[in-house]
Amino acid sequence: MPTAPTAPLAPVRTAHELRALGADGPRAVVMTMGALHEGHATLIRAARERAGERGTVVVTVFVNPLQFGAGEDLDRYPRTLEADLALAVGAGADAVFAPSVDEVYPGGEPQVRITAGPMGERLEGASRPGHFDGMLTVVAKLLHLTAPDLALFGQKDAQQLALIRRMVRDLNFPVEIVGVPTVREDDGLALSSRNRYLSAGERRTALALSGALFAAGDRLAAQEALRARATALPGARERAGTRAEELSRLGEARSAADAHAVARASGGHGAGAVRAAARAVLDEAAKAEPPLTLDYLALVDPADFTEVADDHAGEAVLAVAARVGATRLIDNLPLRLGGTASPEDPTFGATP
Repeated sequence: MPTAPTAPLAPVRTAHELRALGADGPRAVVMTMGALHEGHATLIRAARERAGERGTVVVTVFVNPLQFGAGEDLDRYPRTLEADLALAVGAGADAVFAPSVDEVYPGGEPQVRITAGPMGERLEGASRPGHFDGMLTVVAKLLHLTAPDLALFGQKDAQQLALIRRMVRDLNFPVEIVGVPTVREDDGLALSSRNRYLSAGERRTALALSGALFAAGDRLAAQEALRARATALPGARERAGTRAEELSRLGEARSAADAHAVARASGGHGAGAVRAAARAVLDEAAKAEPPLTLDYLALVDPADFTEVADDHAGEAVLAVAARVGATRLIDNLPLRLGGTASPEDPTFGATP
């Protein structure tokens, strides 16, 4: 069992020091770029629970230069190691691995890198060329340096999580990847180190990201409830009428209108209506002051992040990225179409 950390905890700087931390149980790692917040604390607490009292929880703090493109905020990215140490220890970490760039890339900028492939060129990859290659390269390096049994990542970066799972499977890394649901502030905004850049007005506008996702989730849940009610009507299975006709029999004008929307969404699974509900919120935010500038809104298959068809049934991720002022934010919501809205499930989108 690792020795209980004493405050203040000194960061571990080298892989050699890290290897000296023995334990009888599993090792769990939480990878971060620092500027830790409650979202990271949730990951660390989940790692502590999974590792158990006899295991070791390692938090990495490394601002990876390969993940930042031209004009992005590498120099501006907050570096708060002392505060990070305190938060990590308070959440249950046994060690904080804060290596230098030379420790992670001893030969300078690496010539051999992990390539994210087609999935890494979509959405975030299209907006930030090369980002996912740099992310996968450093994750692979840190998996080797920390040698964990399991690694935990937040679902807020859904495309990142999907790519890490794919890399681990394709390259036979002996590690379990665990997804942890997105942590949100009281107003719904997904926790992010970049939230601190938002002014009060920008933050109000930024709430449209989570608002759009919640509106889409509510729309899907309402449609599924309507579908269930239509199916449950006496003789519904025997009649050849549409779902709209079945619901019209209830004498509810709004229900009938919603049912027509369901029917228009090619097969009634609701993908088109889900997109429309989210876009309506984002379109309003584009008129706000300050305005929201949409980068993308996409309803995608969590296995490869390709856009799903309107008749899609099964798991999907509604993903959004936008700028408010100089700050770029992302968010997403796992959904299950042709069923009920999915809770944010740590196994969602995981490859068996």
